[in-house]
Amino acid sequence: MKAQPDYSIYLVTDDGCLQGRALIDCVREALEGGVTLVQYRAKTASSAEMYAEALQLKALCDSFNVPLIINDRLDIAMAVGAAGVHLGQDDLPCAAARKILGEDYIIGVSAHNPAEAKAALQSGADYLGCGAVFGTATKADVQKLGTDGLAAICKAKGLPVVRLGGVTADNYREVRAAGADGAAIVSGILAQPDIRTTVEAIARVSQEFAK
Repeated sequence: MKAQPDYSIYLVTDDGCLQGRALIDCVREALEGGVTLVQYRAKTASSAEMYAEALQLKALCDSFNVPLIINDRLDIAMAVGAAGVHLGQDDLPCAAARKILGEDYIIGVSAHNPAEAKAALQSGADYLGCGAVFGTATKADVQKLGTDGLAAICKAKGLPVVRLGGVTADNYREVRAAGADGAAIVSGILAQPDIRTTVEAIARVSQEFAK
């Protein structure tokens, strides 16, 4: 049976947050600071561009012994040997993805309410990505879930829960206190001038919730 990764500090990439910096350099700084899981998300890149960049990220993540998750694209995940994929509600259903990938891949599913969380559990998901709790600048059309909504999902979860959207070093403690196993962070890491120091601050808070 595959081992569950550490979901506590889950970096999600977004080229729009890099402020002219190279993605590979920003991810390296984040890993040096203590990021525990990386999701490669590239909504506007071609398949060839995604494959090339995912290969680079896979090698980098491997050097830190940190799993790489690919957003949406099962083919890219399989081609580069990533640890798994993350699927939204409009992507390929989790059960279908599991038939393609098999049991060795990690599959995460976005859930915005307890009903979607229950469906993901029944479909064979390994973890839930729940949000947006605080609202998010990277997905303007996502409805705010709030910490009460997050707590409701965490209470009935049955799976690791990673909170999505708007997480920063300032509110990370609030997310974990609501019961989440970790937080998926985009601009709260990648848009910061000192990425490594920002992640180190988050990691210190994360240690307070370590079992």
